[in-house]
Amino acid sequence: MAKPTTPRPSRAKAASPAGADHNRPRPDTPKDYKATKEELLEFYRQMVLIRRFEEKAGQLYGLGLIGGFCHLYIGQEAVAVGIQSALKPGKDSVITGYRDHGHMLAYGIDPNVIMAELTGREAGISRGKGGSMHMFSVEHKFYGGHGIVGAQVSLGAGLGFAHKYNNDGGVCVAYFGDGAANQGQVYESFNMAELWKLPIIFVIENNQYAMGTSVNRSSAEDQLYRRGESFRIPGIQVNGMDVLAVRGATEEALKWVQGGNGPILLEMKTYRYRGHSMSDPAKYRSREEVQSMRDKSDPIEGVKKYLAEAGVGEDELKKIDQDIRKIVSDSADFAETSPEPEMHELYTDVLVEQY
Repeated sequence: MAKPTTPRPSRAKAASPAGADHNRPRPDTPKDYKATKEELLEFYRQMVLIRRFEEKAGQLYGLGLIGGFCHLYIGQEAVAVGIQSALKPGKDSVITGYRDHGHMLAYGIDPNVIMAELTGREAGISRGKGGSMHMFSVEHKFYGGHGIVGAQVSLGAGLGFAHKYNNDGGVCVAYFGDGAANQGQVYESFNMAELWKLPIIFVIENNQYAMGTSVNRSSAEDQLYRRGESFRIPGIQVNGMDVLAVRGATEEALKWVQGGNGPILLEMKTYRYRGHSMSDPAKYRSREEVQSMRDKSDPIEGVKKYLAEAGVGEDELKKIDQDIRKIVSDSADFAETSPEPEMHELYTDVLVEQY
């Protein structure tokens, strides 16, 4: 059984593989973000919200209230929270794959409408027709939730093109996983993004097992931050289990992209505690391995240590935990009591115009 590579003690490193053109400008090596006490509390609140929301989604799936596929984000919370906290809602755009609930929560979207979408209700953010994998919010510039592996990368390049064409100052963040990193369309998108110097940050959420195969077995080059080098796209590898490391790398990536340098690639070394989806027993790794990652690298426990250093006591954290549990419980109640879509909704949102 192949073991994952534990996130390295060094927070981040910029790619400079053999054969690279060292005369080319490159982004600086990121430093950990210097968060205020208030920012640390908000990071903690958001990560706990994602963790508890996903745990509740897993329970509702087990009860049959969520159908189809359901991919949980438990363990990867620091990536979404660290990156989204650096973006400007309503200006920057985000697109991701089907492990999307955590991203929407980190972007400030109402948990009620997300849970209602998971349960297929009319009140859901996609009117109950997208479900877990296909959520969407034009208002928040969140463009999915995509079930086709790697498709969001090409669409993300299009969003980056739109930002540049409209000269709106926005940046697109396109998330994809280590499994999608071997898709051909990813590299077509890299090529166009660099040719046109698009304002896009490509983020590989390397949770190390894709759908069930270790990255070490599936990828000839398993240092995924190097994948853009042949297209002259610089890459940075980041400890994706540390929210301050993630935020710091995002700040550096934004500075690079907004400076007109074109795209950048961030490889987030992270880990999912659950299977690929709710139907995956995850027999390709041991319970001991998962528990070791929880004990040594859990992102929520990590930010709790930062909060303790900032003088935040357990009582304050317990109050946040209680508030989050109520928010999540209320979202489940809202979803369970909301009506399902009317039959006529089968024919809406199929085409933008009439033909």
